[in-house]
Amino acid sequence: MSEFTATDHLLMARALRLAERGAFTTRPNPMVGCVLAHGGEVVGEGWHQRAGGAHAEPLALQAAGERARGATAYVTLEPCAHTGSTPPCADALVEAGVARVVAAMRDPFPRVDGAGFDRLAAADIEVATGLMEKQARALNRGYLSRMVRGLPWVRVKLATSLDGRSALASGESKWISGEASRLDVQHWRARSGAILTGAGTVLADDPALTVRLGDDTPFEPPLRVVLDAGLATIARGRVREGDAPTLYIHAPDTKLSRGIDAQLATAPVQGARFDLHQVLRLLAGRGINEVQVESGATLAAAFLEAGLVDELLLYVAPVLLGSHARPLFDGLNIHSMADRLELEIVDTRQLGEDIRVLMHPRPRGQ
Repeated sequence: MSEFTATDHLLMARALRLAERGAFTTRPNPMVGCVLAHGGEVVGEGWHQRAGGAHAEPLALQAAGERARGATAYVTLEPCAHTGSTPPCADALVEAGVARVVAAMRDPFPRVDGAGFDRLAAADIEVATGLMEKQARALNRGYLSRMVRGLPWVRVKLATSLDGRSALASGESKWISGEASRLDVQHWRARSGAILTGAGTVLADDPALTVRLGDDTPFEPPLRVVLDAGLATIARGRVREGDAPTLYIHAPDTKLSRGIDAQLATAPVQGARFDLHQVLRLLAGRGINEVQVESGATLAAAFLEAGLVDELLLYVAPVLLGSHARPLFDGLNIHSMADRLELEIVDTRQLGEDIRVLMHPRPRGQ
């Protein structure tokens, strides 16, 4: 691995912050930032702002002009080497005469995957990789999941009382968490490619599953996905309203009524449950990088039981709902302490009176 200076670290951190500005608008593309500098002097910078638009590197080169020649380019992801909606970024860096490229990580997209670095090296440009790679991977965890695993990154969002309850026995769950938590959820929704729920939640809570940021921050509305084997909710609910698209996933043998005006797709059903692996593969095929699951206790537990949860976003409110209230997860098959599901706490912070805990499940048996 190359030796990186303090200046290298400082400017890559700046590039990562730039990349994150595209969190709500770049999907299905990755978030990418680029900083051009002579030593510690920044001469140009840019970030990928929207899918189909200019990439980070050409924007930074445009800002730098002639000062790009001989500069170091700090990029959060390997420059592309193919023509898509824009020309290859690696060629643009070569033509601009940069002397060195520092990249956080390689791009696993098959049409890049080292080809960008090879093109730069062939032009005698110094290439150094791996600087702040952990941070870069975390930033684009959804994109990398889809490229490497063929599955989106799955985040399960839940609100809970202090005694671990997600709803009253009647199913009522509005509102366990406070206003600050509900606003925070909107930002997680905005970075998601899809918000997924089950038919039971649509019938019980009638959620809209839309993004409401309350300001002028640009975002692309995520796809709303309803798992509904028999299409019992197809003609009802706020999930059909507004500008955000909605996809209903149903069982293959469901009889369709004429004149259904909705996006439909099928996934295998085993017993009374969807094959969630196939549901996620279907969404990955539609370019979905991150899925946020906002459902009841049964579907949330099914994702956990299947080992498909990458991230658990838990809002803990200082309230008690009692022993008759519904559990946080319903259906986890845990019969001994050896089978327990362990979680790694990644981040904890207070939002109003609530506590938000971000966790990653650890593989069982470790």
